Amino acid sequence: MELLTDSPRVRSDSTSSSASQGSKSKTVLRQRLSQLLTCIEDMSSDDEASEEVSRTLEEAFQLCGRFIPTDAFRIHIVTWNVATAEPSEDATSLLQLDAQPPPDLYVIGLQEVNATPVKFITDLISEDSWSHVFMNSLAPRGFVKVTSVRMQGLLLLLFAKQIHLPYIRNIQTTYTRTGVFGYWGNKGGVSVRFSFYGHMICFLNCHLAAHMNNALQRVDEFEYILETQDFDIYDTPQIRDHKVVFWFGDLNFRIADHGLHFLRSSINSGRLNLLWGKDQLIMMKKKEAFLQEFEEGLLNFKPTYKFDRNSDTYDTSGKKRKPAWTDRILWRIKPKPLPSEEDDEKASTSTDEEQDEYPVLVTQDKYTSDMSYGVSDHKPVIATFSLELRKVFDTPLVRVSPVGIWSAGQDALLTYSVLEDFMSSTWDWIGLYKVGFKTASDYETFVWVRENELPEINEVIQISVDKGQIPLLGGQYVLGYYSTNMQSITGLSDSFQILESKRAVMEGLVPEDINGVNK
Repeated sequence: MELLTDSPRVRSDSTSSSASQGSKSKTVLRQRLSQLLTCIEDMSSDDEASEEVSRTLEEAFQLCGRFIPTDAFRIHIVTWNVATAEPSEDATSLLQLDAQPPPDLYVIGLQEVNATPVKFITDLISEDSWSHVFMNSLAPRGFVKVTSVRMQGLLLLLFAKQIHLPYIRNIQTTYTRTGVFGYWGNKGGVSVRFSFYGHMICFLNCHLAAHMNNALQRVDEFEYILETQDFDIYDTPQIRDHKVVFWFGDLNFRIADHGLHFLRSSINSGRLNLLWGKDQLIMMKKKEAFLQEFEEGLLNFKPTYKFDRNSDTYDTSGKKRKPAWTDRILWRIKPKPLPSEEDDEKASTSTDEEQDEYPVLVTQDKYTSDMSYGVSDHKPVIATFSLELRKVFDTPLVRVSPVGIWSAGQDALLTYSVLEDFMSSTWDWIGLYKVGFKTASDYETFVWVRENELPEINEVIQISVDKGQIPLLGGQYVLGYYSTNMQSITGLSDSFQILESKRAVMEGLVPEDINGVNK
């Protein structure tokens, strides 16, 4: 991987969008601490003074806590125009699989995935070849494909650590065509939105209009996508309603004015900063207010387009296209509304700060390209982020557990309880998954939930699993409650052991294990 210079970490947060609001918060905090000091000065041995100190301390620390997220998650985003190429089997470098600590979410946006009619129909029947490579690489490390969305050559994949699955809710995907006056899907945007521990997040993968002279058209297409993509969620019906938005893809912005010789000379000498001022996206951000809401790290990596395939050499064909940072990753924190004059006149109380009770901070830790991949005329771009937040909830909607010891060849029992009211259905089911499963549909077997009536909150329901459905081969497994209405796993058991059947041992499918020793 090639990184010319270390980029400083870029940070943004949902609490700093309004300077006046931050000032008001500090004023309230100072008031609470002033009360505390007064209490300490007047403190006597009686219980009343001690209680006053405790109350004031609690208020002050609660107020501080609103602006200090307590959990941090890592997001790994890849964008790559693969130019209809088939994938290589090794995605280690692209996914940085050896990175520590590992990510919590992987988000992969591809453009120009092979979408010939025969290939596209084949991919609809089974997963496409790129998805297979990513699933095969990530599943053994405990990542599950949550969802995906495809529009012709545009593909967006979301993977999450298994432990996060019950807290990823309200998943929806959509797409917008912008090619051939909006009738063709070779250009446009695909997106996935969801609630992550109660915070609304949206990822948008775009492939915008090509060629140097179409910078304004690219901006118009992006604005059109933002305005027309709708979700069936009452509080976040559009992309910009989400608390955090990540925008990436082959945005196709070029480097204007400079000649080919100057471009290549600046790149070869590592003076990339000489090119930033003429980058079309950077220039457009100065003109368009809605683009200014999106942040981007420094372009401290070589332009990622256009290369001769299977090389690090820029285009040597007759066209000799100028190098450009066409492939980008940006993010946006939902701006705070500016306070009105009426709000300024109100007393600063704790209720004024309720909208900041669950702030979000986004820090970009890395922004680079991976020059080791050469199957395309684009190089992939990678960004890693730290997402710091306070969880709105940390309890799954459903608790599911195995009962007793599970052994192949014997009937088994499981229990489940709905812990919180949600759109449960008698069409929900509970899957038995081998640890390392790839998707929610990658189960070994499943059973339907109780069919005659919906459960009461905290009611413990017992379901029998027929011995014929238990895998003969033992191993580590988990149970997952799948909601058909929410299209996601809403509860996961701890991992548990299924013992091999005697039949499997007798038939030599597994070695006989006696007192922990294979015989």
